[in-house]
Order: sequence, then C-alpha cells, then structure tokens
Amino acid sequence: MFFHAHPDDEALLTAGTMAKLAAEGHRVVLVVATAGERGLAEMEPGEQLGETRLKELYTSAALLGCARVECLGYGDSGLRPEGGVADERPDNAFIDADTEEAAKKLAAILQEEKAGLLTIYDPAGGYGHPDHVQVHRVGRRAAQIAGTPVVLEATVNRDPLLWLLKVAGRFYRFPPEFDPRTFESAYAPGEVITHRVNVRRYARQKRAAMAAHASQASGGDSDRTLAVMLKVPGPIYRFVFGTEWYVRRDVPPGTRLTHPFQRWPK
Repeated sequence: MFFHAHPDDEALLTAGTMAKLAAEGHRVVLVVATAGERGLAEMEPGEQLGETRLKELYTSAALLGCARVECLGYGDSGLRPEGGVADERPDNAFIDADTEEAAKKLAAILQEEKAGLLTIYDPAGGYGHPDHVQVHRVGRRAAQIAGTPVVLEATVNRDPLLWLLKVAGRFYRFPPEFDPRTFESAYAPGEVITHRVNVRRYARQKRAAMAAHASQASGGDSDRTLAVMLKVPGPIYRFVFGTEWYVRRDVPPGTRLTHPFQRWPK
C-alpha cells in the first residue's frame, strides 16, 4: 500500500515502484489523505479542483496497475508560499486531524488488504509540506495498529539532486515558486537511504502517470515543476527518474537493498 498526501505525489515519488510491483503480480493499493483541492491550477468554469484531481489520480493509478484507490477524505491543508502551515485552511484539514483517528482509518484498509508493505514519507515530509509530515505520523501509527511488517519512507537522494539542480541552474531559470536552496535540507542524504529501486524499465508508465495530473502542470505565471519534468527528453528522463529511494528504519542506515521486499542479513 502506498500512502500519499495529495494526488500527483504518487507519480513523483513512487510511480516506478508501484508499476514494478504490479507487473510482478503484487496487489498494489493507493491511498491519498486529501483530494489536493488547494493546489494551484487553471480551472474551467464550474469545475472543482478536488474532483478534477481525483479523476486524474484514478487515471494515474490505472496506468501504474493499481488494484484499488482510496481517499481518506481530509481537507488539503495548503502551504504558505514561504513554507509552513497555511493560516486559512478547511475545518477538516489533514494537518489538524487527530493522528490516532486518522491512523485507525488507514489501519482498517491495511488490515482489510492484509498489506505486507506500507510506504509513507520521512519525519520532515520530504520538502516540509505539512500534509506530508502528517502522512509520516499517521502512516507510522497505522502500521503499528495493523501490524504491517514493512514500512518504507519514500524519499529522494539529496546528494545527486543538489548536483543536478546546480547544473540545471546554469542553463534554466527556475520558476519563482521553486527555490533550489530548499533542497539543501530536504529529503535524505545518500548515507541513510536503505533502498535504491531501479525503475527505468517502468519509466514510460511513470511519465504517463505524471502526465495524467494535467491540472498540476498549469496555473501560475511561470512553468510548473511537473511541466518542467515532463519536458525532459526520454533518455535523460530514464536516467534522472529511473531510481526511487526509500528509508527503512529497522535496518542499518546505508544498507543497499534493491527491492521493497528484499530481505537483509541480520
């Protein structure tokens, strides 16, 4: 089971792993906490962003081979431009949800599915989005309640990412909402990552899953991050996005595993 905060998070962080596991015959379940209704997008009159994003989520999930998609129904907490929890947010914002209550909702799905693995985010929520931080708290507790044996924290190897951003900055002007300096403390350094999953074989599905979230490739006064990613040429895309990283806290930091279910010598 892959637990994410908003539609499109699955495409950015875990899509290749999801497609890989589905192709291997595993039952893959995708759960999102919110519909992402506070994301930036250009909508047609009468359209609701949350409904649109959930439709995009189902399309993405189908492309990746998911057998089931669920939304816990919490409100998108939003994010300040400079980072941190938004001042104005819905009454049912995920960040304000009772952790135990939300964890029991997720645990019920874990138990129903008899899930052997759950992916969440690291304690800092990757780049710090409040809803991502809450995914970590709720997901960790849900795994305890359900007795889920393997919990992986989806992340990005910060070391090559910083190098790529430095090189890209010489040739490309990043959009205003994208500050490369935020990644100096985001995600995880290579030394703590335990799983490096090669998903190059599933790059087409991953790219198609990204493209399914069309609402998040538009809006604002400049190129969106997702739109920039989709412009990357195929061979470079497979190289840059061909590995997905995870941290498993009950194995030694830096253990080099290549499959989510791979055992490690104790």
